[in-house]
Amino acid sequence: MGFLLPKSLLSLFLLHFFLTTLVNSSDQTVKTYIFRIDRFAKPSIFPTHYHWYASEFADQSTILHVYDTVFHGFSAVLTPSQAANVLQNPSVLAAFEDRRRQLHTTRSPQFLGLRNQRGLWSESDYGSDVIVGVFDTGVWPERRSFSDLNLGPIPSKWKGVCQIGSKFTSRNCNKKIIGARFFAKGHEASGRFGGGIIGGGINETVEFMSPRDADGHGTHTASTATGRYSFQASMSGYAPGIAKGVAPKARLAVYKVCWKNSGCFDSDILAAFDAAVNDGVDVISISIGGGDGISSPYYLDPIAIGAYGAVSRGVFVSSSAGNDGPNGMSVTNLAPWLTTVGAGTIDRNFPADIVLGNGRKFSGVSLYSGTPLSGKMYPLVYPGKSGVLSASLCMENSLDPNLVRGKIVICDRGSSPRVAKGMVVKKAGGVGMILANGASNGEGLIGDAHLIPTCAVGANEGDAIKSYVSSVKVATATINFRGTLIGIKPAPVVASFSGRGPNGLNPEILKPDLIAPGVNILAAWTDAVGPTGLDSDTRKTEFNILSGTSMAAPHVSGAAALLKSAHPDWGPAAIRSAMMTTASVTDNRFQPMTDESTGAKSTPYDFGAGHLNLDLAMDPGLVYDITNDDYVAFLCSIGYGPRTIQVITRSPANCPVKKPSPENLNYPSIAALFSSSISGGSKSKTFVRTATNVGLVNSVYSVRIESPKGAEVTVKPATLVFSEKVKTISYAVTVTVDTKNLVLDDSGAVFGSLSWVDGKHVVRSPIVVTQIDLL
Repeated sequence: MGFLLPKSLLSLFLLHFFLTTLVNSSDQTVKTYIFRIDRFAKPSIFPTHYHWYASEFADQSTILHVYDTVFHGFSAVLTPSQAANVLQNPSVLAAFEDRRRQLHTTRSPQFLGLRNQRGLWSESDYGSDVIVGVFDTGVWPERRSFSDLNLGPIPSKWKGVCQIGSKFTSRNCNKKIIGARFFAKGHEASGRFGGGIIGGGINETVEFMSPRDADGHGTHTASTATGRYSFQASMSGYAPGIAKGVAPKARLAVYKVCWKNSGCFDSDILAAFDAAVNDGVDVISISIGGGDGISSPYYLDPIAIGAYGAVSRGVFVSSSAGNDGPNGMSVTNLAPWLTTVGAGTIDRNFPADIVLGNGRKFSGVSLYSGTPLSGKMYPLVYPGKSGVLSASLCMENSLDPNLVRGKIVICDRGSSPRVAKGMVVKKAGGVGMILANGASNGEGLIGDAHLIPTCAVGANEGDAIKSYVSSVKVATATINFRGTLIGIKPAPVVASFSGRGPNGLNPEILKPDLIAPGVNILAAWTDAVGPTGLDSDTRKTEFNILSGTSMAAPHVSGAAALLKSAHPDWGPAAIRSAMMTTASVTDNRFQPMTDESTGAKSTPYDFGAGHLNLDLAMDPGLVYDITNDDYVAFLCSIGYGPRTIQVITRSPANCPVKKPSPENLNYPSIAALFSSSISGGSKSKTFVRTATNVGLVNSVYSVRIESPKGAEVTVKPATLVFSEKVKTISYAVTVTVDTKNLVLDDSGAVFGSLSWVDGKHVVRSPIVVTQIDLL
């Protein structure tokens, strides 16, 4: 059961509430505020919007960024009472406090169905005319993944710059990294940089005031999307082979908006959207989301607002679904113009085995590459036996050296970084670690480059090992590391951490849209930190293996670059549609995809339309296109008024007298919401979709329906006949349920699909039927 607030007067109420809060606030500390201004209200006396803002709204010295492309307005450092004064101006459409957001932290291109010299890679010349902008922690430009060997001239449409700074000169850009910028004003104003310097300084010992990457995350995501071929790539011997991005010849534009240990501020992210669209990028990859697990309405969400400005100008935006799975309604980046990407496993694993003193063997994963234990048995302890939570989690200073010295220690996952627990064990004299999942992580495992011999195990194995420890006087164990295994089945499996549906803002739009590889992904790394990112990790590595929806989103960004290169006339919605309607819902055993956390069959709330399959996306047959007017109609349909819509779209909207239905946005998936409060009986909902033929001119498609359990689905017409004159056809989908007898599954919904088939193409849309009450 879900509950959602109405939005008809919400924006006016929030603005009034925000204003009242500021006026009555006793706290007069300066903060950064972002103001959305009606650009049409500028008096002609001012030569630029900046002059207007500086004379009428805020002192010139307090203004951080001026936005004029994806958003109109400015950000400034003000006291709450100064902000309240600005809000009194009738030209101000909206205001919000600057917020900190967090990053959503080799074989994967083949696993997407990409093979060298055939299919998408060869037909698109590897995307060499397409520019991918990556919003992240910057780049380590010396990596082989960013070589410009044999690349042609920089595309003439490029208008960006190579911004120089600390340890970053114009020579760090080339025909691969064609531009680089950094955005720190929001950060500096917050005075909370990772180095702990108050008042906006940056500690040059941990960060570079430049596009150079001190964290590693940005280098990893950039090379996942666009990395060149790097032969003999591996991370300390794990995942050996050729490392390459999804679009190895695409050009890379770096926008550093996130800073080591400090997250990413909305005011800086908005400025990056403004710059990227002006610079001429074709694709934006953003592996960033709300830091609090709560999705703001679109008009208060700078990622949604910035992305609308980009998408409305033809730029595809790929965003991560967040890492708060497997909880329901944990998916983030929900705006329907964003492509929201969850994470799946690939068919490669890094197995390690725990052998107990009683001969029992348990399987887990590890990327430990130091001196092995060589089969030697060591005493095994579980500090959590004492009942002290911090000791069970192996938190800093929680372990008694007398208890753990010379032993393998069982640590529970959670509350602190997985690799940091190993350092705590090492400091207390332990020789190894078994990292045990709790119930919330289930059986979902992530490989880490641990500093001591470590094996991560699922919740069931963890419980069995703990039972062994408490059942014998002296428990012993050893860990064997088995390197890299490929051809793992089943794969893909939906990662347990991947953000799940339903969509908490508008359940009429299914999110995530699809999943892509996001577990144990090998890609380039910075030289500024070791593979764990811990200060105490002094190792250097050219490549690192990471997991997260952060890793999945750049796979889709690279795929979008290839599709844009092969189909220059396709807009963002068509590209997303091609990926979604061709996505795979089965694994490499030809069985329905499963959920890593439970082992059970996964659903569209977990994987959206399915797992990215690039070879098929190249030739989808039909696409569902969406125009800017369609998005405006959607915003009208969810109760946004003209001024609220203008916050997002930059132009006042005229909503029709008869409110449209949000379900009729021309989305490649269908969600039917029925009220649970209406008395039982047969209820129907009808949706309209419009298909555009991008295949052979004369094509005939017939419908194939898999009705959700307990629902009846009918489609009219049941055949679509395309010709030279008929390129788009609309059809109606009617979903009928008996609400009294509808039995929903554990996720609160039932699922089916609708496919259009012509003998070559299968254009598939998931169907979700659920009961939900809108407050």
